[in-house]
Amino acid sequence: MAPSAAARVRPATGWSTLGLLGAGAGVLVLGLSALEAANFVAAQFARATWLGVLTLGVAGAGYGLIGAALWRELRGLAGLRSVDRARAAFARGDHVTAREEALRWAAEVPVAQSVLPALRASNDPDSLRAILEAGPLAALDAQAQALGRAAALQAFAVTAISPSAGLDALVFAWRGVRLVRQIAALHGLRPGIAGTVALLRRTLLDAATVAATDVAVDTAARALLTNPLLTKFAGEAATGAVAVRRMLRLARAASEACRIVPPR
Repeated sequence: MAPSAAARVRPATGWSTLGLLGAGAGVLVLGLSALEAANFVAAQFARATWLGVLTLGVAGAGYGLIGAALWRELRGLAGLRSVDRARAAFARGDHVTAREEALRWAAEVPVAQSVLPALRASNDPDSLRAILEAGPLAALDAQAQALGRAAALQAFAVTAISPSAGLDALVFAWRGVRLVRQIAALHGLRPGIAGTVALLRRTLLDAATVAATDVAVDTAARALLTNPLLTKFAGEAATGAVAVRRMLRLARAASEACRIVPPR
């Protein structure tokens, strides 16, 4: 009974309910609007040839831009899927797949192109991992930390002069998203909106854990002082330090999320 019941279980399709709803809505919106545009273009051709040509050009340009945006989104998601395939191959010790993905990745990342011959000559996952971690991944981690330090200094400066905590949060969120996109670009990824959301989802859990710790640190720092003036200055300094720590941790988490080799 148990094996037969298990055999009747359908495998997951890979599409969530929200994904199916979004895809269906997109097909309806684009499909129906395309049909309406085609009818409108035909009507304009019936009125005058030059008017039909002009309308067709406007419609073609608009749908072309929409198609380019969709293609950019799909390319960004495909890059993330390639990273996931490489990480899964390293995790299960699949040398053939890991080398294929590593070669494809290294060909698109300038800092990794020098190790292409060594990657081709590698004959096991451990040597492949060692080549990547000692060479391009170490360089990319250093560049990501440099970007994180620059973003942290900006976050500290904004926190020091900002008149409200709400503005601090908005600036930090904007700078954090930009930092994640910069680090993704270092790793050869070109995430669009969906790709950026996927990367942020991978890093926000770690950022949330740090945020909880930082709130406790900030509260303790403010509670240690009794002088109102000292409390204000110390509180602002503690808030700035928290922002710096969060941005540095975000840079490290984003770099780990973009690596084709999973961290040990």
